[in-house]
Amino acid sequence: MCALEMRELQESSAPLEQQKPSISATRAVASTLGAIVGLAGMEHGLFEMLQGNVTTNGLVIDAIGPAQKLWSGATEPALAIVPNFFVSGILAMIVGLLVTIWAVGFVQRKYGALILLLLSITLFLVGGGSPPIFLGVVASAVATRINKPLTWWRTHLNVNARNFLAKLWPWSIIAFVLIFWFAVAMAITGWPLVLFFDANATNTLPILSLLGYISDGVMLLAVLAGFAYDIQRKVAE
Repeated sequence: MCALEMRELQESSAPLEQQKPSISATRAVASTLGAIVGLAGMEHGLFEMLQGNVTTNGLVIDAIGPAQKLWSGATEPALAIVPNFFVSGILAMIVGLLVTIWAVGFVQRKYGALILLLLSITLFLVGGGSPPIFLGVVASAVATRINKPLTWWRTHLNVNARNFLAKLWPWSIIAFVLIFWFAVAMAITGWPLVLFFDANATNTLPILSLLGYISDGVMLLAVLAGFAYDIQRKVAE
């Protein structure tokens, strides 16, 4: 009788396990990019708060003040409509946290993509730096494709391309996260540039720019890999 009850329990629970939704690669990309936007905005906000209750010199500011620079090339430009570093920093921290929470937990909802876009724009305006504009827009665009048939991509990516891109998931998004934060750490601390260049050297900007371009390229690759993976998974079903 005990064995029979166990079998019945397993059979009754099987449909529930099959119905348990899995997070698609498309949602994972949107959530990851959105979370990076929020965290990067909070990082900008922290440096702005450290500058204290000081009036800004205009709309375009440097989140890292002279007293917070770990090397001469440290810079994080941002736009701040509130003319106060401390207040802008607090707002960037709050909105950045909201962006992160929304991206991770709610971006898949009906108006998830639109709200993520609005939060990203708000973060950009209150001192969150440039990531909210570029990454935030890309994350919001990707979010509109969550649980969608991806018909356009299915038509324009042939089978060989889809197979190749699908194999790059999830390594492409992992690579992007690592490259992005390495670039941020390099911009803030100068490491490892300071090991090869003088601390006051100005010829390090092209290297940082190149790393940024590489990061953007890997991000777009991760988006395509996520789409291809979801398409191949649906074909297999």
